[in-house]
Amino acid sequence: MLKIKLLPRGKKHQITYRIVIAEARSKSDGKFIDDLGFYTPQTKTLEIDQDKLKQWQVNGAQITLGVDKILNPEKYPKKAKVKKEEK
Repeated sequence: MLKIKLLPRGKKHQITYRIVIAEARSKSDGKFIDDLGFYTPQTKTLEIDQDKLKQWQVNGAQITLGVDKILNPEKYPKKAKVKKEEK
């Protein structure tokens, strides 16, 4: 089964992600079939080829949770932080 995954690249605190098509059981930084775009969390930059994405979904590729959170942020609301009570 093919999945649309995030492939980590870059340094420890300067990480970027490639959005790729890969086999579901492959390593997170392993081989991939096709490259759809990239996401940079520091600047919230997202560049993705929508035509390729739709074509791969028609062919049966499934989106992982991480990619879905990036593509549809309104679907996953931010959790409110819980403040600790002081003694």
